Amino acid sequence: MPYTSWIATIRNPQGNRAEQAAQRFLMKQGLTLIARNYAWRGGELDLVMKDTDTLVFIEVRYRTQDEFGSSAESITWQKQQKLIKTAQHFLQQHRLTDKSACRFDIITAKPDSSRQGTLQIGWIKNAFSA
Repeated sequence: MPYTSWIATIRNPQGNRAEQAAQRFLMKQGLTLIARNYAWRGGELDLVMKDTDTLVFIEVRYRTQDEFGSSAESITWQKQQKLIKTAQHFLQQHRLTDKSACRFDIITAKPDSSRQGTLQIGWIKNAFSA
């Protein structure tokens, strides 16, 4: 089985639900979806969206609790480097290397204790830079 197919078969249903919720949330904020789950051998981008003239690479993190650190804290320097390389690959593949302003955002999602069955969404714009 090819590597990319294998990744698709192990996707976490809660993570997928969080990505869908993040996409809906960001679209309500005026962003436009460009790509979802863009993958290559070097990594994956959960969401790629457009915010006016800026291309936004979004990492979605779902956690049920913050006992071992918050969702945002789980994005280590190594993970940031992987996201940056994957974003560079995306830009090269779509011939956007010279003309697009870009940023990296993080969406955090966790169960909303006040409304069962819903997610509490947090948005960190420009969370790190390349």
